[in-house]
Amino acid sequence: MLVEVCANSLQSALNAQRAGADRIELCSELAVGGITPSYGLLKSVREMISIPVHVLVRPRSGDFTYTSNELEIMKEDIALCVELGFDGIVSGVLKTDFSLDIDRTKKLIEASGSLKFTFHRAFDWVRDPREAFGQLQSLGVDYVLTSGQRPSAVEGMALLKELLKDESNCVLMPGGGVKPTNVETFMAEGFKAVHLSGTKFFRTLPESDRVSMNSASFLSDTEIALTDLNTIEDVVNRVK
Repeated sequence: MLVEVCANSLQSALNAQRAGADRIELCSELAVGGITPSYGLLKSVREMISIPVHVLVRPRSGDFTYTSNELEIMKEDIALCVELGFDGIVSGVLKTDFSLDIDRTKKLIEASGSLKFTFHRAFDWVRDPREAFGQLQSLGVDYVLTSGQRPSAVEGMALLKELLKDESNCVLMPGGGVKPTNVETFMAEGFKAVHLSGTKFFRTLPESDRVSMNSASFLSDTEIALTDLNTIEDVVNRVK
């Protein structure tokens, strides 16, 4: 069974490689489901990691429906990953009605060239998972990462097993809540790959009363945070 580790930093990637992982999915900001890593992180991982690395291409948190400008940014990020010599891309696009955006996902696949392509957990939002899985296989996607549309892959096992019956040229990869105590269950069911972060938290500072830099109000699946034109105009007009 292939073990893919979602690594959010160079140290996480180094730990995954040392532990014997088969592959890394490189991203940043796991708290929001992951976004595209920085150039510096990409370059460092490319230089220091010898096992295959697939890079998450997701320009922001929130939903998986992107503007034309965002799509161009994604294609530029993919071009950089191709140039740096990575092994795969992890990405995907949905429509606002939670159906697969076939045309835009196809453009990302085409931009990836010979790199492997994983459709990420946006799959867990699609209206008809069996239809979408078939569509993705027709597009030539290599892997589909999913928790079976539940908070964890263990809870989503029923759907995962149904989808596994339809697996042909695309590997169904359970992810979400995979850990040492349940990973053998996925192997026993016949899955060829699993995905996990294996994250633990390590304290870097003592307890502090400093003002928090985290903002829970920015975390939303149905809204995105944007600089507001009217607000900035109001501020500028008041001081200029």
